[in-house]
Amino acid sequence: MKKNLSYLDSVHRDGRIWNLSVMVLLMAFPIVVAVVFGVLPDWKALGVGLVATAPMYWAVGAIETVTYVPMLGAGGSYLSFVTGNISNLKLPCALNALEQNEVSANSEEGEVISTIAIATSSIVTTVIIIIGVILIAPLTPILSAPVLQPAFAQILPALFGGLGVAFVSKNWKLAVAPVVLMLILFIFVPALDSGTVGIMVPVSALFTIGTGRILYKRGVL
Repeated sequence: MKKNLSYLDSVHRDGRIWNLSVMVLLMAFPIVVAVVFGVLPDWKALGVGLVATAPMYWAVGAIETVTYVPMLGAGGSYLSFVTGNISNLKLPCALNALEQNEVSANSEEGEVISTIAIATSSIVTTVIIIIGVILIAPLTPILSAPVLQPAFAQILPALFGGLGVAFVSKNWKLAVAPVVLMLILFIFVPALDSGTVGIMVPVSALFTIGTGRILYKRGVL
């Protein structure tokens, strides 16, 4: 007799299948291209590059898994790590949906809502990319107009500013320390820029957890 899986069991089963399938597809593309065109990489240069960069990405991957999963839930995490762009799109969408419905990601309702929000974000993103690819040529003169450049530069600050106000206002005592830390780092460490967001978000999350624990033990929270 076939055993009926619970919702979470089915999420983990399907999530593993899809994540492994995507991993195989991502690895298959360069292999197929190399075989079809008879072009192989410079293995020595590839090895040197991997030694220099892979440990950083392994560390970030481990930190992101620990950081994002409690906020996104199981289903949302599997879907987010397949579709990507977590910190810029998937995480804000999931957190906003959870906030609006007043549920946590580790509840069954939160699992479902987070997954739906991330799936919707992925579909909308894909549709917008398709429309953008189709219209990129005729719209290029308009989008490249100098008068619009300041607006494009403020898209992400506007997105995270709105979310930041909502979450900071809920518990400003907890928010002060990570905000101050990130301001100091990005102001006084020139190497940090928009390309390091993927690293700094997990760092900030871990710092906030540690700060929150200290404040809680001292009775501040």
